[in-house]
Amino acid sequence: MNTDSLKEQFRRTLRRDLWIVVVPVALVIGAAFAVTFYFVKPAPPKKVVLAMATDEGGFRYFARKYQGALARHGITLELHPTKGSVTSVQLLADDSSGVDVAFVQSGTAGGEQAEGIFSLGSLSYIPLWVFYRGEPIEDVRELGGKRIAVGPEESGTRELALKLLTLNGVEKAPTELQPFARDEAVEQLKQGQLDAVFLVSPAESPMIQKLAAVPGIRLLSFVRADAYTRRFPFLSKHVLPRGVFNLATDIPERDVVLLAPTANLVAKDTLHPALAYLLMRTASELHGSAGMLDRSGEFPAPLEAGFPLSSEARRYYEAGVPFLQRYLPFWAANLVDRLWVMLVPIIAILVPLVRAVPAFFLWRVRSRIFRWYASLKEIEIQLEENPGREMLEDMLKRLEEAELAVNHIPMPLSYSENLYFFREHVDVVRRRILRKLADASGGKVIPMTEAR
Repeated sequence: MNTDSLKEQFRRTLRRDLWIVVVPVALVIGAAFAVTFYFVKPAPPKKVVLAMATDEGGFRYFARKYQGALARHGITLELHPTKGSVTSVQLLADDSSGVDVAFVQSGTAGGEQAEGIFSLGSLSYIPLWVFYRGEPIEDVRELGGKRIAVGPEESGTRELALKLLTLNGVEKAPTELQPFARDEAVEQLKQGQLDAVFLVSPAESPMIQKLAAVPGIRLLSFVRADAYTRRFPFLSKHVLPRGVFNLATDIPERDVVLLAPTANLVAKDTLHPALAYLLMRTASELHGSAGMLDRSGEFPAPLEAGFPLSSEARRYYEAGVPFLQRYLPFWAANLVDRLWVMLVPIIAILVPLVRAVPAFFLWRVRSRIFRWYASLKEIEIQLEENPGREMLEDMLKRLEEAELAVNHIPMPLSYSENLYFFREHVDVVRRRILRKLADASGGKVIPMTEAR
């Protein structure tokens, strides 16, 4: 075999060794990547659908604020108007509705539909306002027999009003409950066609402040507010100070005790965690300032809403905004977070493999030489048996064959010292054989060159 053919054989053998070592490693890394990718959440969608009642709690106003805030992060917020909080919860529970999140009044019954729906936090107090005509009254129970607008069938306002009226035993005839929407109910109260109207709206609402200034219309103060809050944990007691609406005209003309549910942001359990954090971060920006009833920094908050708090919301209220979102744009923080989650387990596998590959390659290269050490050991054992001259010459011949075979083993230059180590060991055994031959020849020393 000429030199070029020998070199080509060496190269083919080394390439085969590299493939034998590299392919399993690549398969393991690929499997690790696939498993990690399976468990990593995909990138968040670019669109979120929000259900909100247009006539409840100032939801429409805040929905537009959220639209602008999310648009700055490249997220489109699509608004889905509903008749009330009850409808919003139903849409959220319906997987085919396409709704991802909703503004919901606390205390809205979810029942079995609430499974898979979680709260991201309360956003503000939205007091219950009971405006009425006639002589001053102190409680809901004095509305028995009156004509009362309690809100549309599927509204959170109606649900809360019925709870209070039922608790006081005045929900049935002769009391007349009317399902008028907000604007119609207010107009009929002004015209005297209604005796009372239940409204749920922020204290800052111009409509509430204007209605409080209408002559002949009074605002109910809940003297038993503490009892109501004990019966309904989602309600809280607040005092609207005298003259807070208009100091010049002293409206209201006395302190008014109010009951207030909260506006809440609720979401499906399938909402992407990154979007959940972004929504809560937006809520902190939009609802963190002080209001007539809210203290600065009081909202958003993990208050009782009738829905369990999501795991992301719990971490947010305990530790704040995730580290990456504090310093990076939303898209960049999400990308780094996903890459980090994917790379950590892969690195955990890759680092040991990278260290093991050279050792495995070295073992494979050396293994071609090491098996010839079995021949050396066999010859050394036979030397202990005092063989005759003919067997000693056969041993020399076997050594020559082993040395020649090892010299033709493909070996990278960085590992070629193994060849020379083997040749040194062959020479050690050869000297012993030559000494035995010299003894068998009457003390005549046989040079190693002749032995070869």
